Amino acid sequence: MGDGAGLRGSSGGGPRRLAGGRRLPLRTVLLIVVFVPSLTFTPLLASGMYQLSSQWRAEKAQMDLATTTVGRPAARLFFSLDQERRLTAEVQAGSTGAARDKLAEQRTATDQAVSAFRSLTALDSANAQEGLTGAIAGTVRVLGLLDQQRGAVDAGWSSAQHAFDYYSRVLASDLGVLTALSNTDEGQVNSQSQTLVDLFWVVDAIGREDAVLARGWAAGRLTKDEYGLVADAIGARKHLMQSRVIPSLTGDEIPYAKLTAGKAWEAMTALESRLVTSGSGSRTEQVTLRDDSAAWRSSVNEVSAQLRKLLNLRFDNVGKIGYGHAGMLFTIFISISTVGLLALGLVIFTSWRLTAILRRRILRLREDAQELQERLPKVVARLERGEDVDVDAEVHRVEPTPDELGELGQALNMASRSAVLTAVRQAEQHRGFQRMLQRIARRTQILIGLQLKKLDELERRHEDPEVLEGLFDLDHLTARLRRYEENLVILGGGQPQRRWRKPVHLLDVLRAAQGEVQDYRRISIDVEGEPWIAERAVGPLVHVLAELMENATTFSKPLTPVEVRAAPVSRGVAVEIEDRGLGMEPEQYDAANALLKSPPQLDVMTHADDVRLGLYVVARLSAGLGLQVELRSSAFGGTRVIVLLPEPLVVDRPRAVPAPAALPEEVPQDTTGTRPRPQEEDAEPRHPEDSDEPGQPPEDGQLPTRSRGRAMAYVTASAGSPDRDDAPPPSERRPLPQRVRQASLAAELKAPADRDEQTGQDTWAVRDQPSRSSATIGAFQRQSRRRRAGDAAQPGPSGSAEPSAPTTEDPR
Repeated sequence: MGDGAGLRGSSGGGPRRLAGGRRLPLRTVLLIVVFVPSLTFTPLLASGMYQLSSQWRAEKAQMDLATTTVGRPAARLFFSLDQERRLTAEVQAGSTGAARDKLAEQRTATDQAVSAFRSLTALDSANAQEGLTGAIAGTVRVLGLLDQQRGAVDAGWSSAQHAFDYYSRVLASDLGVLTALSNTDEGQVNSQSQTLVDLFWVVDAIGREDAVLARGWAAGRLTKDEYGLVADAIGARKHLMQSRVIPSLTGDEIPYAKLTAGKAWEAMTALESRLVTSGSGSRTEQVTLRDDSAAWRSSVNEVSAQLRKLLNLRFDNVGKIGYGHAGMLFTIFISISTVGLLALGLVIFTSWRLTAILRRRILRLREDAQELQERLPKVVARLERGEDVDVDAEVHRVEPTPDELGELGQALNMASRSAVLTAVRQAEQHRGFQRMLQRIARRTQILIGLQLKKLDELERRHEDPEVLEGLFDLDHLTARLRRYEENLVILGGGQPQRRWRKPVHLLDVLRAAQGEVQDYRRISIDVEGEPWIAERAVGPLVHVLAELMENATTFSKPLTPVEVRAAPVSRGVAVEIEDRGLGMEPEQYDAANALLKSPPQLDVMTHADDVRLGLYVVARLSAGLGLQVELRSSAFGGTRVIVLLPEPLVVDRPRAVPAPAALPEEVPQDTTGTRPRPQEEDAEPRHPEDSDEPGQPPEDGQLPTRSRGRAMAYVTASAGSPDRDDAPPPSERRPLPQRVRQASLAAELKAPADRDEQTGQDTWAVRDQPSRSSATIGAFQRQSRRRRAGDAAQPGPSGSAEPSAPTTEDPR
């Protein structure tokens, strides 16, 4: 129950480490919530934008190739070669010099077209139509024989049919380029381009027919092979025009649907019908031609011009459709990119905003929880100070919202209120328990005080040494019990009730503390100077020193001494208590000193099993007095406790304090077995022998009745105090009588010396403290009273009897 043995308990284990999985911070989680959808949406958006961009670039590049880069040069080459084929056939048929001049001019135009077309071999074909590069390369290879063919024609080495076949092959290769240009990624462009290619084939069919007939007009006949070429060309043209070209005309091309009903077209078809009719009825190898060359030329030229107009119109329409679709893709690309970026930004902003709001709300809840964590100890501290706490005023309510966080805030409100209410209830319960503990301890103290008073009466009433010995043991145990009860009062939040009206000598305080220790004989006290302690600090200081002395005797070997030294220092008085025990570990010293510097608010119910309750008592009392208590390692291996009494607790010696009584020489430190105690305010009334007047022996010669304090001297002094004015000089003082142990006892009362002397012989720590015996107590009482009676009868300087030195009141 808080005795000194509890001062060296375990310092407590360190804080436990909470094992658990690693958790991501809230900020990281919210950032993941923001960026994961954004990072998922960004590749999809980028992929769509890339596909649209690629398709737009491909279609635009293909339309550029079809309308400008390749289409125009290929069409120009086609018409140039078609004209050169016809003029070559006329020259080979034996035409005049005018035909040769036209052929030369046409060759010049064809060379220009060939030169432009050959430059297409360096074309970047990354986005070109499929098969375009091969078609261009094949056409360029065929064109490489053009000069050779012209030379053969001019030299007359090439036949008309060979020249016709060469030019037809070059034109077919060029049409292959135009066909490749029509294979774009856009379906509508492909269908419209196919009609355009069909129109080129119609022009080629008319050109083949015209080239074959150019040879026949001059001779007036055609061979069966030539007639077959013409008939095939006529059939192919009619099929293309009627089945593929005219049905596919749309928009501004519809007027050309009546092209076949025109005069030029009818005239041309009429001549073709006559030719076919004459050829079908001929059974010879040759077909005779009528001289219709002029009509043929005029009708073919007009039809060719109309077909070229339709080609140009279809070419423009295909370009419009292709570029329109590419523009639409670009618009879609820009729109989707813009919308996608805006959506991505909106997703990021919305997610960030929502997560910021969520994080702010969660942080607000955390701040409320932290505020509760900080407020609750303050509320508990106020409750410990005895203040009243309004639960509703102390609880900061979180505004509820209709969502999960609102429910969490509501739960936090309930938790806050419950925590504060629980703290208030627990504080009330603790205060009630402390009040009950103090009430019980106070009542027990009253009984202990009555028991001490009764023991004092019995001690004064009895002279039997054996009875006195038992009474002194009970007195000692009762004094210790009173200290333990005071521990209960202190742990319950109260203060000791023992009060003193006057300052007390420090030596008396130390001996009073020594008297409350079980193994007090091992304690040696050495006080330097004559320091006095203020009356308000006597009771708590006695208690603190008793706890520390008890601790020193408990944690050291039974035969080793405990040295108590006191001396004035610059900031007050320092008391050192040093034992020769095992000491403590450095961390235990640190923990104990930290507890002494800042004593916590002790919950008696929760610390009932703590072995350091004595340390709590010392810390409480030291904090109230302003004492500085520190535990250190001793040079003997034990523990040295330093108690620094500040200057306000150290006072000068009061003038009204009497000098110590004259005692026989070599009086033991404590031969009575009782504890020297300072004067207590609540002590019982004194006997007449306790007054300051000199004691007188009774007339009948019997031993005087034991009075409190007479047998409890604790210093060796002369009959007169050196501080008194009337003290005799050293030369005139009477020598003190020598005490002879058991000399005044009857033989049958003398106790064997073995029991009393063995302890003094074997115990090196207490050689100057003889063992207690009842016979010694009686002898000491008689010698002391005789000495005081003799001093009282001795005349003083004025001729009257000199009173003996006033005795010190029993400090119990």
